[in-house]
Amino acid sequence: MVCLVVAALATSIPGKERNYEVEMITSPEYKTDAARAIDAYERLMDRYMDLSEKLLSQMGGDCQAVAAKLDSLDSRIAELSARLAGIEKTIGIKPDVNGTPQTKITK
Repeated sequence: MVCLVVAALATSIPGKERNYEVEMITSPEYKTDAARAIDAYERLMDRYMDLSEKLLSQMGGDCQAVAAKLDSLDSRIAELSARLAGIEKTIGIKPDVNGTPQTKITK
């Protein structure tokens, strides 16, 4: 009975409002081993892409120089291939499809 009187008095006092502060506590998300492996792989790929971008940006003009050198080598190899084909035709060597020439053996 005393509890009811105390409760009634506590609610009847004007201006006596109670404010409660609520703090949200979250627990970390549960991850399986596969999910952790996928996350690690994604982080690794991000680091690899960043490194690749950094190296490519440092090379900058060097890529054009390398491409020009490769084009030069390609044209020189084409010239040598044409000369070699003419020599093989003159000598009578049948070129093999695999790249190794077969010679005629004459006695």
